[in-house]
Amino acid sequence: MIRFDRVSKRYPPGVDALSNLSFDLDEAQMLLIGGHSGAGKSTLLKLVAGVETATSGSVLVGGQNLGGLARAALPYYRRRIGMVFQDQKLLFDRSAFENVLLPLSISGFPVRESASRVRAALDKVGLGKREKALPIMLSGGEQQRLAIARAVVGRPDLLLADEPTAHLDQDTAADVVRILLEFNRVGVTLLVATYAHELFPGARRLQLDHGRLAA
Repeated sequence: MIRFDRVSKRYPPGVDALSNLSFDLDEAQMLLIGGHSGAGKSTLLKLVAGVETATSGSVLVGGQNLGGLARAALPYYRRRIGMVFQDQKLLFDRSAFENVLLPLSISGFPVRESASRVRAALDKVGLGKREKALPIMLSGGEQQRLAIARAVVGRPDLLLADEPTAHLDQDTAADVVRILLEFNRVGVTLLVATYAHELFPGARRLQLDHGRLAA
């Protein structure tokens, strides 16, 4: 599903976010990305999402070399990917339903099918009865679950999560992890940048240290 082959990413003026990084992640597997702040975790996810491009080396997702992907093809590539951001990026002037609907609207899904998918995604994360609520009316954990619903409403093959349990209390964080693991169990490939690796017992872990593979 994902292959990094000697990947490096350098930002001006010569800051190396990732250096000579190689790893593989098979379809329907889960991988945790650990490391200190600034280790390169978010950069790694951005490379997989096609938000950034590698300075050198190859990033392959589903056998496709992202370095050779035309800009016009990126929106179609990203339809296969769900992304949960650390700051959630929710639209606070729109309801929970409208937040989850947005990626389907952008992709041009039929209205009737879109509504069905949105309600199914909200039910899956336990927010089926809160579809009319604005994000400001939701707790921190509910906002994170809303972000997950938006990420999976397109039924992606790959789910990327950047610190999905940050700023949540222990019980709420465990609930968010449970939801992510449920998607992995039904075949969604899961790539998670996190400090809270103890919430994912037994998961394979890739540890970064200043952009290099530490373990």
